[in-house]
Amino acid sequence: MTPPTARRSPLQTLAVVLEMIKFEHTLFALPFAFLGMILAARGWPSWRTVLWIVVAMVGARSAAMGFNRLVDRRIDAANPRTAGRALPAGLVSPAAVTLFIAASSALLLLAAWQLNPLTLAFSPVALVVLFLYSYTKRFTWASHLVLGLSLAGAPLGAWIAVRGAFATAPFVLSGAVLLWVAGFDVLYALQDLEFDRRSGLFSIPARFGEVPALVISAVLHVLMLGLLALLPQLVPGLGAGFWTGWTGCLLLLGYQHWIVRPGDLSRLNAAFFTANGVLSLWLFATTALDILLP
Repeated sequence: MTPPTARRSPLQTLAVVLEMIKFEHTLFALPFAFLGMILAARGWPSWRTVLWIVVAMVGARSAAMGFNRLVDRRIDAANPRTAGRALPAGLVSPAAVTLFIAASSALLLLAAWQLNPLTLAFSPVALVVLFLYSYTKRFTWASHLVLGLSLAGAPLGAWIAVRGAFATAPFVLSGAVLLWVAGFDVLYALQDLEFDRRSGLFSIPARFGEVPALVISAVLHVLMLGLLALLPQLVPGLGAGFWTGWTGCLLLLGYQHWIVRPGDLSRLNAAFFTANGVLSLWLFATTALDILLP
């Protein structure tokens, strides 16, 4: 029987890869990149800058997700929840995914080069962090924090893209993103608690158990809200719009922790995808009102 990968055109293969990496979930980090961008510019920067920030974000996330799927393909094949993914199912070849990762990494580097020298210098460090995450579940339960660090580069990188320099505010915002991502990743990892234990993989749920993991996730999200609350002290002009966004974040995080309960993970996907996608868009939109409107 002819392998499925042998019958696919290059465009069909690309479509499979994009579905495999959940390309649409770039939405999670992009609003935080835009938030870092408008805070740095104290408004809306040039469309050229916006374009290359978007290109950099797409390249970075695509490279990271492709790499994760590639190095985890044997783990995914052994896990009933992930065995149907494209690589373990034979829908795409490792060589094709490797080529996709290389092209996505090159896209990030091109975008960084088009922005400014500091962004270009920072981009290889970002790739190292992005690729490192995929190995951390093999040796540390703090892998959730490394995933958070990966996405935390979005607002910091966007700030650097606009300013060409570091500052305190983007590091505070990036810290909030790190805690936000780590908190919801702990929730997501609850699905694989038993599999991770059997397979010798590391996660907070596998190390501490379901109820402590829920508590740790909640603590991470409380700390995230605390860091966000510091931003008005660091960025002039943040007022009612920002605090409306902050309140929305509080409610959305509370919703996640209300619907994901010990012994009941039936609504976990709703918490992970819907609430977190809305959270990032909501905070950007409301904060933009303070920055962009007189």
